[in-house]
Amino acid sequence: MDYTPLLDYLQARQTAMVEAVEFLVNLESPSTDKLLLDRLALHLQARFVALGAAATVISNPTHGNHVQVILVPDDAAPTARPALLLAHFDTVWAEGTLATRPFHVADGRAWGPGAYDTKGGIIVAEYAFRALTALGWVLPRPVILLLNSDEEIGSHSSRALIEGLARQAEYVLVLESAEPGDVLKTARKGVGRFKLEVTGRAAHAGIEPEKGVSATVELAHQILQLHSLNDFTRGTTLNVGIIHGGTRVNIVTDHAEAQIDVRAWTPAEAERITAALQQLSPVLPGAQLKLNGRFNRPPMECTEQSARLFQRAQEIGRDLGLDLQAGASGGGSDGNFTAALGVPTLDGLGAVGEGAHAENEQIYVDALPTRAALLAALMLNL
Repeated sequence: MDYTPLLDYLQARQTAMVEAVEFLVNLESPSTDKLLLDRLALHLQARFVALGAAATVISNPTHGNHVQVILVPDDAAPTARPALLLAHFDTVWAEGTLATRPFHVADGRAWGPGAYDTKGGIIVAEYAFRALTALGWVLPRPVILLLNSDEEIGSHSSRALIEGLARQAEYVLVLESAEPGDVLKTARKGVGRFKLEVTGRAAHAGIEPEKGVSATVELAHQILQLHSLNDFTRGTTLNVGIIHGGTRVNIVTDHAEAQIDVRAWTPAEAERITAALQQLSPVLPGAQLKLNGRFNRPPMECTEQSARLFQRAQEIGRDLGLDLQAGASGGGSDGNFTAALGVPTLDGLGAVGEGAHAENEQIYVDALPTRAALLAALMLNL
């Protein structure tokens, strides 16, 4: 298929795409700030309504509201299962980050907190839709775009919504940030979050420390045990990222805790590590352990269905001059949920760049039109 009109349309609007990313970046939206998230949700709703789409704000009492956009309604292709597009508008950056790291463009790159992960992906979806509408190209199935507000903190309030839409979908395209090069993600590690609490017995550290049971010493033993569960050959990792313990330096600590990040490529590894964590036992007499947590994102395995979807995407990409390759990521996304349901899922279709969750977060300006063209071509042909 000749995609010259599509590419021409989008390349002529590269500057407008960058300005749109800037506007979203300047509406700061940390995952835990409901006021700011709800403000951005209303803007996103209005933005897509202005394009002729049906957009609904989905109320969420515990975190930020979500936005569901029907880009192509059911009556446009009444017998076809819909396509589901996923993106999130929450970021890891606290309010006020822009004061020290304002959005700016230099050397063909646009820098700013949230530009890459994943406000750039939202603009990729918007301009793919703009292009298809302007060119009058008709899509073969309904298209739903879900924008959620809590992906960076586990998608706890949006998971049921994501999975409900995915069960009805023919395929899922995830607008997470894309790595440099023509790479799509067909696999991701599953992500587990656990908290290990240790209870000891307090005592005066100078007068009668022998009567105490140090929760911090017990936790130190447990951290070494946790580290031994790493299996880098299988890609299974455990990281004790946060520890707390003690109230005063002269008290034998009676409580300590550790927060643990776990990653695994396969359900079997996730189950193995979960079982190992549940079997942890105290080293010090009198100490007690309590474990909470689970794998909140199942591994996104490259299933036969997703592999076929990628192969079709490769064929479509060639007509755009792209040599698409399959990649994998140790980070999780909402695509983990949809792939685990058996729904064909392609990830990494957002803005190309680097520096996710880092101070050098950036997107490559000249890749924005190409990515929008790829997304439009996929929706047109899949």
